[in-house]
Amino acid sequence: MSYAIDFGTSNTVIARWNPVTEQSEIINLPSLSYQTAQNPDLIPSLLYVEQAAENKVCVGQQVRDRGLDMQTDPRFFRSFKRGIGSTVQGFLPELDGQSIQFEQVGRWFLQTILQQLQMTYPDVKDSLVLTVPVDSFETYRHWLGQVCQDLQVDQVRMIDEPTAAALGYGKADQDVLLVVDFGGGTFDLSLVQINTSQQKTQPLGFILKWGDKNLADTSKQRPQSARVLAKAGQNLGGTDIDHWLSDHFAKTQNLVVTPLTTRLAERLKIQLSLQPKATEVYFNEETFESYELTLDREQFEQILKEHQFFDRLDDSMTQVLQQARRQGLGVEDIKAVLLVGGTSQIPAVQTWVHQYFDGSRICSSRPFEAIAQGALQVARGLEVKDFLYHSYGIRYWDRRQNAHSWHPIIPAGLAYPMTEPIEVTLGASTDAQPSIELILGELGNTNSGTEVFFDGDRLITRQLSEVQTLVQPLNDRDGSRKVAQLTPLGYPGSDRIKVQFWVDNQRTLRISVEDLLTQDTLLKNQIVAQLS
Repeated sequence: MSYAIDFGTSNTVIARWNPVTEQSEIINLPSLSYQTAQNPDLIPSLLYVEQAAENKVCVGQQVRDRGLDMQTDPRFFRSFKRGIGSTVQGFLPELDGQSIQFEQVGRWFLQTILQQLQMTYPDVKDSLVLTVPVDSFETYRHWLGQVCQDLQVDQVRMIDEPTAAALGYGKADQDVLLVVDFGGGTFDLSLVQINTSQQKTQPLGFILKWGDKNLADTSKQRPQSARVLAKAGQNLGGTDIDHWLSDHFAKTQNLVVTPLTTRLAERLKIQLSLQPKATEVYFNEETFESYELTLDREQFEQILKEHQFFDRLDDSMTQVLQQARRQGLGVEDIKAVLLVGGTSQIPAVQTWVHQYFDGSRICSSRPFEAIAQGALQVARGLEVKDFLYHSYGIRYWDRRQNAHSWHPIIPAGLAYPMTEPIEVTLGASTDAQPSIELILGELGNTNSGTEVFFDGDRLITRQLSEVQTLVQPLNDRDGSRKVAQLTPLGYPGSDRIKVQFWVDNQRTLRISVEDLLTQDTLLKNQIVAQLS
């Protein structure tokens, strides 16, 4: 039996393959899930820490049922996914003598879900697929893998959320698809090509797999294959809009921003996806005053414009279409546009999409379930062909800037496994140099810069005014930087070592090092970092 979990900033969805009906289905976990008339079973991505030392937490719908999300409390966490793997600026609480990091909050949340999933559905031990944002650093993927490492599951895999959405919408016959994935914390665009050829193909690598079972049995089939052609993403989502709306009412009606006003703002936003005007009532328990919070779609869109919302969407769309043009694809070659995520249901967002594509190509009927249901196809034998979203480089000293900088070695957009290694020659920089060290890093998108930080008790993102390269070092720790011990000692003036870099079919970054003076092989096929 196969299961898939789409861990989202605002909501989490679990799907499984039903062998009786031969269909995928969204499942309900008692007390954790909720359902509305418009949406399938969702688990709110909320957590309340009852006792940190004992790992006692309350998650999902339990938090809302107990009203724990309506008060300012350092034990309550929402939108914590966007802080995982990020360098967060601001205050992180200490609870019960423990300093709480977002990685721990996310671990508590997912482990609670996985434990109940295994109790409710014991056959989850066969196969589990997890989805990840297209713009996530490898530290997020590694963290997600660590969360599942102790599970008694034969196979655990990961797949990009937009790729899974393309499969979940059932548009495999449309060839080239654009997935607009707009959830609570991220805005991701992914151009995906579905290959329905009956010819057997060799997969370029599942993003992750564990367990004793191998994929030999599934590779005997003739599965579809999905190839990601272009990607762009930003830390921008429905949570940011909720904050903008609560700030609007704080400014116009002199309300204090609290978790309750933010929750009411979220309700207004959701209502405006269904009707032209929405109203919520706020009652101040201290002053016994009531406030009517009213918003129409025109006011809502103006607030979005004030925060350069549509400009940021345009930037990402421009990036994706430029990447497509470099591969000979125009707008007319995109056969379907798939909208997923709750924020994609905002009428102003759908109007924005229609500026680029005609309505006959836009699909928006499965915003919440498409990703989880599409991820199931990976477990059922789908081959995913992907490329490296970020580039990888080495750190060097920039004399002109008098600061460290980064030189790209493996470019973004390169398919893996690499057929040929990339070579770099290096020399000594000082007399009698005993060794050469390299610090390798994952280089983030330089076209847009965001940072995650705290504004009071709210975890939000901010667009950087200056373009910056976000870097996640891969080996900047003791014992991992040295790539060559020089015997005899090195001296400036000539190349001393040749370093070869490549990424294999398991998405592992490897290097080999040769001493050009002695012709000795100093490192051979050495793993630098697991990129998944």
